[in-house]
Order: sequence, then structure tokens, then C-alpha cells
Amino acid sequence: MSELINNAQKKKELLKHAILQLHGGQAPETVRLQLIRLLGQVPYNDVVEVEQQLIAEGLPQEEVLKLCDVHTAALSGAIDLRDAKEAPAGHPVHTFKQENRALARELQKMNELFEKVKSLSDDSDVTDISNEIRLHLNAIMDVEKHYQRKENLLFPFLEKHGITGPPTVMWGKHDEARELLNAAVEAMSVTPGMTAEELKSVVELVLHPGIDAVDGMIMKEEEILFPMCLDKLTEAEWYEIYTQSSEIGFCLYDPTDDWKPEIPGAAAIHDEDSMRIKLTSGSFTIPELQAILNTIPFDLTYVDRDDTVRYFTQGRERIFARNRAIIGRKVQLCHPPSSVNIVQKILDDFKSGNRQSAAFWIDMNGRFIHIEYFALRGENGDYLGTLEVSQDLTEKRALKGEKRILAYNQTEA
Repeated sequence: MSELINNAQKKKELLKHAILQLHGGQAPETVRLQLIRLLGQVPYNDVVEVEQQLIAEGLPQEEVLKLCDVHTAALSGAIDLRDAKEAPAGHPVHTFKQENRALARELQKMNELFEKVKSLSDDSDVTDISNEIRLHLNAIMDVEKHYQRKENLLFPFLEKHGITGPPTVMWGKHDEARELLNAAVEAMSVTPGMTAEELKSVVELVLHPGIDAVDGMIMKEEEILFPMCLDKLTEAEWYEIYTQSSEIGFCLYDPTDDWKPEIPGAAAIHDEDSMRIKLTSGSFTIPELQAILNTIPFDLTYVDRDDTVRYFTQGRERIFARNRAIIGRKVQLCHPPSSVNIVQKILDDFKSGNRQSAAFWIDMNGRFIHIEYFALRGENGDYLGTLEVSQDLTEKRALKGEKRILAYNQTEA
């Protein structure tokens, strides 16, 4: 019997049988114990291969999707990762995992808040704790960029390698998580006037399911998806994912390490010096344009027509802190709850054409800071997005008299 069980094909057949038991209603914990007893630990690539076989043999993808969480519960702690490859710093998988660490911290904070809510008396004031929940929920909504990079960059390469079932199932789980998180945001948007008793119900019926969906996906990625992808994808394919990732943005984490595989032509895949951006009044190479935008003496942030942050300058002295984790994020989620309604009103006025700009100025640590929003419009007047321009005008505001260009060589006092 042991010889049969040690046979790779026999192990896959036993794993397939176990999964079918789950579909037949067997308790996950019972199946998990059976797997450990018969197989020891299950190789991660076997899990993917068996589910792919089941779909190919006629098991509906909807059924696999429906019981995907049951599979996860049964296989938790039973997957063998000893032979899994490690991704170096800067590699797309390393970035995905760092995002998962950041998400896990937010999930833990949310669960701690849920425990506090549970302990409240039904007549307690829940204003402060509701605001805390809303802030962490906004951060967790950043998972959208994590999922989009998987769907639009990673999954297509898996499909090229003939792996279609697991990406389809996982995409379905993404959509479930999105639906649950959107319901959570909607539920928390009406928190003013909510009683403690009502908040407890919202936590139990709406918030917990959304948080659990994100948490469950982390295990699926790290124990099954990422090890399999590291085995299947080539370095050139990973480099394509790496070079396109910043266009979508990152989730609660800004990669700090560059990564370039040692493959022929990697440096030429995106040779910025050979590409020129042509405008009606001239052209730039990408390095030239980036240097210009990072040298101008003010901060720019661009939000597209769909309210998504797409770009910000990276000058030496920033007025407001920015990191690339905000790229691809809805601008409403980048502001505290107290000011979101004002931000939304500005955007609505720009889109309707009622306003073309909105200016504000503040005293920040003794510095005079000017902030202005501009509506961007195409040739036909259609709304293209919003540009935020922030300037520290402290020194310029204090200027008097004049200084001409001929004074350039004079010693300054």
C-alpha cells in the first residue's frame, strides 16, 4: 500500500477523490485529516493539476468556485511547499507577497475592531470606532490593484502555458470579494446615527464576510498560485509583468527594489531612450520628460476621468507624502472621511462643467502652502480628469523689488 501511495499518480488520484468527497458534502476537517494520514503533505502543483483535471472531466467551474473555500479549509496546513522557489526582492511575486503582508496587517486591525464592537453595550456611542473601521476598510479596498495585476498580467501567461481552470476559478473569487467589499463600504457609508446594536449586525453580516474573503485569497495565492507560477513562467514573461505592473499600481506597498533578470535583451525590452513622446509643439524621450516633471518647483498629481490616481511627480522636496501604492486607487479613498464629500463635490463640479478650478491655501508648520485643482479637458471640452498642483510659496511670497537676469553673476547676500 505504501508503494502505491508513494506513486505520484496514485497521490493525485487520492487527492481527486478527497476533493470529490468535499463536493459530496464531507466535512473539510475530516478530509484534511485523511489527506495528512494517507499522503503526508500534498505537493502544491498537484492541487492545481487535479482541479484542472476535474474541470476538464466535466465538473462545472461554478461548482469548483462554489466550494473553493471548502477546498482551502481542507488543504490548509496540508500543502507541501518545501520545493517551492523563492522570488528575489523586486520580483513580481515578491511584490505580491509584500502586499499580502500589508493586507494581513489591515485585516488584523479590522478583526481587533470587530472584537471591540462585540464587547460594546447596545447603547454605546459608535462614532469613533465606526470611523476607525471605515479608514481600515478604505485601505483594504486597495486590494483591487492586487487583483487587477493578477487578472491582467499574470493570468494571461498562465493561460499561454495551458493552465486555464485555476485562473478562472480565482478570478471568480476576486469578483466575490469585490462584491462583499463594496457591500461593506456601502453599509459603512450610512454609519452616522447607527446604533451599537446595528453596527454589530453590520460587522457580522457584511464586514466579516468581506474581510474573510480577502484573507482566504492570501492563502490560495501563497500556497498554490505563486509557487505554481514560479515553476511555469519564464524569466522573460516575469519581466513583462514587472515592467507593466506600475501602470496598474500597487496595493498598500511601494516596491523599493529594482529587478532585472539575466536574460538576453532584457534591457532592450523597454528601451526608454529609443522612445519619444511626440506632442504638437515638440517631443521628449521618457527620461527627459520624467526629469522635467520632477524638476518643476511644485507637486503634480493626476486623477483620471474615472477618479483613479494615475500619476504624481517625484521631486526632491515633496509637500505632501506620496508613494506608488496610490497609483490605481480611487482618489476618494486617499482622503479622510471628513473631507471626502468636499473632494466629491469638486469632481462633480468639474465633470458637469460648473467649475474649472478650485484653490485653497493653508499654513503648514509655518510654511504657506497653495493647493489648486484644475479640470483637464480635451479639444471638444470633454472631461479628461483633474490635476492637483501644490506649491510652497513661502519664499516667493516674501520677495520684494526685482532681480534681473543680469544680476546672475553677482554674489548673493
